[in-house]
Amino acid sequence: MAAPLMEKLSESLGSPEPAVRLILSVLIGYPCALVYRQFLFHQPATTVHLFHTFSGLALAAFNFGSQICHSAICILVQFLMLRLMGRTITTILSSFSFQMLYLLAGYYYTATEEYDIKWTMPHCVLTLKLIGLSFDYYDGGKKPSELNADQQKAALPSVPSLLEVYGFSYFYGGFLVGPQFTLRSYQRLVAGELTDCPGKPPNSVIPAMKRFALGLLCLVIYTIFSPHYPDSYYLTDEYEAQPFWYRCVFILIWAKIILYKYVSCWVIEGVCILSGLGYNGVGEDGEHKWDACANMKVWLFETTPLFTGTISSFNINTNSWAARSVHVFKRLKFLGNKIVSQVATLLFLTIWHGLHSGYIMCFSMEFIIVYVERQAQALVRDSPLLTRLANSWLYPLIYIVQQFIHWLFMGYPLVPFCLFTYDKWLKVYSSVYFCGHIFFFTVYLILPYLRKLLVPKRERSEKKQD
Repeated sequence: MAAPLMEKLSESLGSPEPAVRLILSVLIGYPCALVYRQFLFHQPATTVHLFHTFSGLALAAFNFGSQICHSAICILVQFLMLRLMGRTITTILSSFSFQMLYLLAGYYYTATEEYDIKWTMPHCVLTLKLIGLSFDYYDGGKKPSELNADQQKAALPSVPSLLEVYGFSYFYGGFLVGPQFTLRSYQRLVAGELTDCPGKPPNSVIPAMKRFALGLLCLVIYTIFSPHYPDSYYLTDEYEAQPFWYRCVFILIWAKIILYKYVSCWVIEGVCILSGLGYNGVGEDGEHKWDACANMKVWLFETTPLFTGTISSFNINTNSWAARSVHVFKRLKFLGNKIVSQVATLLFLTIWHGLHSGYIMCFSMEFIIVYVERQAQALVRDSPLLTRLANSWLYPLIYIVQQFIHWLFMGYPLVPFCLFTYDKWLKVYSSVYFCGHIFFFTVYLILPYLRKLLVPKRERSEKKQD
């Protein structure tokens, strides 16, 4: 009965059935959160773990059927590693190796040339959770003085129970599309600590509904405009026959719209706010904050003219996990080189996303773009002339030009990310004459000469000494 109903619904909406199931599952998280608030907030931890486990399993089965066995197996293996290996480096290495190899094997055996919603999609989110769990358990055996602030918050003082790990992994507010959060945060949720009024469910209904409305708006924008800018258009003779400027502008608009697919799912994380997991204490203004699980900063995403600004506003929790948080980037300090650490982190994210060549091209291009942008920002900051221009009445014009360049070349690395295979993205890059590569490599080569020309000699000398 359910299958024909889903087929009819997907046909009426003009969307693939897996996508409709996914969106419905994300929305079902809201009534699940209401049930938790109304009936389970004061219940024992075991009851709450069971509710989170079985509600998450039901959503997983609704989307992926018997393939939920993959997540169940990996969670069990992770628990056994913690129990049997203890707080050791061996646990971390074993966890990292097993979880990543299992994920990559899943990518290999299910790979197609299209973007498919299948069991590997939530599994990549789960992989980070479980690897992070081994780090947090290891940190729990250290002295607080040996840990930074982030590690202290996430460190686990004791080994969690199997039911606790399953509840954490299948929590309906993060299992399918994220966001990432630590087991320590989940434990505080279950204990009723994540609330603005101690002993009672949090006053988070209005913040959650605001976030839901924003996510719904993003979803509507994507639904209306995405059919007019499909990925497949890149591979048509019609696209290749268009003028060069049209092909570039199409990339710009397409990138803006395609990202709303991710924005809409991540912004509807009001489920976490509603349950209390999004509670983030009291801000400097004295107001309660609900952004602990925020995966998108929508205002920054829409207004920043910088590539680094967009990256900072997008998929925040995964970026935090990998680049700025406690698990990958900060643990690579021993390499002694920030650039090498960043390359290693991007390489990890590349492999984590999948095995297609498009991911390699996307993240390598992202690294180049960010590096060049930071060098350009340093030039503007160090040059009195450029600083005056940036702060002058010309700023609105500069902002418009910046935004055009920003979104044109933000879409440029997204092309291989979405087209996956070498033959497809190479065809598109050839049609725009590799303009992104040429632009950024040219800027990279001329920046040192511009620095000599525009930065006073004294300033350059001070920078070298620093």
